[in-house]
Amino acid sequence: MGDVFLKALIDGDSKKINIIYQENFTSVKKFVLQNKGGIADAEDIFQKALLQIAVRYKKEKFQIKSSFNAYLYTVCKNLWRRELNKHKSKVTNDEIVELVSEERDNSLAYLELKRQELFVEKLDKISENCRKILSYFFAKVPYAEIVESTEYSSETVVRQRVFKCKKKLTELIKEDKRYNSLIEL
Repeated sequence: MGDVFLKALIDGDSKKINIIYQENFTSVKKFVLQNKGGIADAEDIFQKALLQIAVRYKKEKFQIKSSFNAYLYTVCKNLWRRELNKHKSKVTNDEIVELVSEERDNSLAYLELKRQELFVEKLDKISENCRKILSYFFAKVPYAEIVESTEYSSETVVRQRVFKCKKKLTELIKEDKRYNSLIEL
């Protein structure tokens, strides 16, 4: 289904683009509103994400390994976090006004997409148990709740397991030949 939506963005297929909005905008809006943004910010981020995904797909016909919706949500989250960081540096240091070019913004977005793809690819290579424990960890589920939802006996054991799984995932990512090219611009 991801390829269908990617093609719809390129072709301007309004019916499918409406489906993308219906299925995704609410969750993106909720994320932005919970993280110091407004509805206009959410709309801007959503539009920017769709545009960046479309531009990238035009350049290189990539495939989305996860669902299109999860991919789009991740792109939106990354864009909004970058926007907040940009705003924070402007507010805390008002003597230095950093003008970020659109080209650099697009390069960073492209880099983030490539990093996300590498991350998801390597996540598939670790054990099912590690994927499960890390999904709780990345969702910021408290350790006590993870203990209740799994077969682990204590928070200490869960912390150790998270540490080992993160270490394994990090090793897999760093061993990949693409890793060095995806370090910050």
